[in-house]
Amino acid sequence: MKTREEILKAIKEIMVEMFEMDEQAITLEARLYEDLDFDSIDAVDMIVRLKELTGKAVKPEDFKTARSIGDVVEAVYKMLND
Repeated sequence: MKTREEILKAIKEIMVEMFEMDEQAITLEARLYEDLDFDSIDAVDMIVRLKELTGKAVKPEDFKTARSIGDVVEAVYKMLND
C-alpha cells in the first residue's frame, strides 16, 4: 500500500469484511459516525487491522481527528510515509 488509492481499497476491503458494510457507501467523503454508523469499538478494531496490514505501530491519537474515510486514508498515508 503506497498510494492513497491502494489505501482506500484496503480500507474498503476491511470495512466490508469486518463490519459488513456496503462497499458503495465507503467513499472518501463518507463520514464514519454519521454515514457509516462506525463506533469507537469499530475504530479500535480497524486500527488493529491497519497495524497488521502495514506492519507499523499505529497510534490511536493519529486517528482521533478522523471524521471521514478520506481522513483515515490520509492518516494511513502519512503513517506509511513518515
